[in-house]
Amino acid sequence: MYLNNDPLEADFQAKIDKGQNIEAKDWMPEKYRKTHIRQISQHAHSEIVGMLPEGNWITRAPSLRRKVALLAKVQDEAGHGLYLYSAAETLGITRDELYDQLHSGKAKYSSIFNYPAVTWADMGAVGWLVDGAAIMNQVMLTRTSYGPYARAMVRICKEESFHQRQGYEIMLTLCNGTEVQKRMAQDALNRWWWPSLMMFGPRDAESPHTEQALKWKIKLKTNDELRQQFVDQTVSQAEILGITIPDPKLKWNEARGHYDFGDIDWEEFTQVVAGNGPCNRERLEARKSAWEKGAWVRDAALAYAEKQEQRSLKVAV
Repeated sequence: MYLNNDPLEADFQAKIDKGQNIEAKDWMPEKYRKTHIRQISQHAHSEIVGMLPEGNWITRAPSLRRKVALLAKVQDEAGHGLYLYSAAETLGITRDELYDQLHSGKAKYSSIFNYPAVTWADMGAVGWLVDGAAIMNQVMLTRTSYGPYARAMVRICKEESFHQRQGYEIMLTLCNGTEVQKRMAQDALNRWWWPSLMMFGPRDAESPHTEQALKWKIKLKTNDELRQQFVDQTVSQAEILGITIPDPKLKWNEARGHYDFGDIDWEEFTQVVAGNGPCNRERLEARKSAWEKGAWVRDAALAYAEKQEQRSLKVAV
């Protein structure tokens, strides 16, 4: 049944049900527009905040090869943020508004980036687990109903897949190294496992947006479905590495055809999302500082563009 029996909404929903994309100039319900602004901007914010813990390790990576690869990854994430901010702008919001929402704390970003990266092994765990969890969600988004978002996700997913393989290769190298290196890899897995499961968001029963998001094909799977898929895929990868997932309740359930796993600390998740995680304030301050210190670059670019426009007008006259 269509909301309010509105013929515009009926046509809109019929288009989605047929698997057609909604484009920027198409009619859409205001709630659909606002939901996408919220989701795309959170995704964009996550990309640029996610650069912070990794950028801190570029100069401390153990070899030139690792430095170059990590630098390339951070550059990719900056590009992802730009693609996504551009997609959000097609919905009628400005880039400055999006940044203001991030800097004021009004807009959220992925809770995972509020945890510290304390050893080189964390760069492996972040690539393997965090980017792996992101891919699980983002591949689905290449088929989301809003065209500009879906198209942006195609390239992002290709690059995220490389990031995940890069992280796993770091973990594999450590696990095949000395006992100290393998313990370092195990420690990173211990610290990043549960936050990675939290990345998929609250349980379906407590997710206020899930039902509408599925109807509008903003999402194609629920939080819990994606979380289960991630666990099922990751267990065998940990076995190859020879390290142990820190969950004593993890067990294959033959009847379900899936792994059972332990309870997530949802109170921790709530606290981190509310701004009380280990690095929330540090991350936000770093972003605000970068924005303020970069003002002269934006001003200079704008002044240059204005001069170029004036020269073009003189030539035309």
